[in-house]
Amino acid sequence: MSMQQRQRRLVALTEFLTARPGQMVNLGDLSQKFGVAKSTLSEDLAAVKEALEVNRAGVIETQVGALGGVAWRPALDVSRVAESLAEWIEALAERERRTAEGFLYMTDLLFDPRRIAPMGALLADRLRPLAVQAVATVETKGIPLALATADHLGVGVILLRRDSRLSDGSALSINYLSGSSHRIQSMSLSRRAPVEGVRVAFVDDFMKAGGTARAAADLLGEFNARVVGVGVLIATDEPQAKLAGDYVACLSWSPASNTISASPWVDERLEGKGGDERGTSSGT
Repeated sequence: MSMQQRQRRLVALTEFLTARPGQMVNLGDLSQKFGVAKSTLSEDLAAVKEALEVNRAGVIETQVGALGGVAWRPALDVSRVAESLAEWIEALAERERRTAEGFLYMTDLLFDPRRIAPMGALLADRLRPLAVQAVATVETKGIPLALATADHLGVGVILLRRDSRLSDGSALSINYLSGSSHRIQSMSLSRRAPVEGVRVAFVDDFMKAGGTARAAADLLGEFNARVVGVGVLIATDEPQAKLAGDYVACLSWSPASNTISASPWVDERLEGKGGDERGTSSGT
């Protein structure tokens, strides 16, 4: 086999794995897909693994056994995340985004894939050690961030409805008191949802008092699913004690002064304190 053929296969193998972050791929299936023996595939994987790690793009993890295989875990691109955070802070600081109800208008930003993808990568990086098996969110503004986070974790998304839908079939609904609006709201989940015994991360766009996150944990608990982590894009600085308990927010907003800043843990992460990361082009 020529060197050119192997180079093409290495590129194709890299593209295949990096398009499936967190997904375990069977070695036998990979061998069949690329038409090579497992011994040759192992050599190719070693080369791809070295290239990705040298460039701080992530690591390839191996699981032994009959059901084993390989999975790519992406590293956090700190330069891209830092640039994105600066854009979010600048955009959200605009006066016209402040609503009369005391919230921030950010729907246009949330549904911009270029803006939301780095935030999903940041939350996924923080939530990955919790062995998350699914990401849950409430329709509708939490959906883009939940999808971006789940994509980087290599898991699916559980959609909690504000109102049950006929297409979902039988559903379980709960009522709860919104911590921000102090109004009774409802939340439902189809009984067909595959969440039995699943470790879940709840992801949403905004948190004020944490009532929605707490209600989501209660609802998922009815399905014997466990919320092991909560991540949001923006959390208000008051009240400091949230109903959701422990959570992580990418950004902190002070409505009193209308100032927005990166959360302390985000600053630490971008400075390289803890975890693997992809540095800038200069390697810093």
